[in-house]
Amino acid sequence: MEWTFGFIAIALLTIGLIGQAFEMRKIRQTTYRDEEMGSVNIFTNKRNLKWYAILGVGIILWYAAERM
Repeated sequence: MEWTFGFIAIALLTIGLIGQAFEMRKIRQTTYRDEEMGSVNIFTNKRNLKWYAILGVGIILWYAAERM
């Protein structure tokens, strides 16, 4: 059972990181021009919350898989 949790956790972490990267790229392209530097507020955008949730679940499952 712990292998299943481990694989699911790794999949969620991978999907979360890649999804967040694409989402941040879209946010940056729609919000800022090429001449402007990116802001720290890009990390607190509401569209990133779903990716943070996926990453959090992946980390919790990975931790649970280690403890079994």
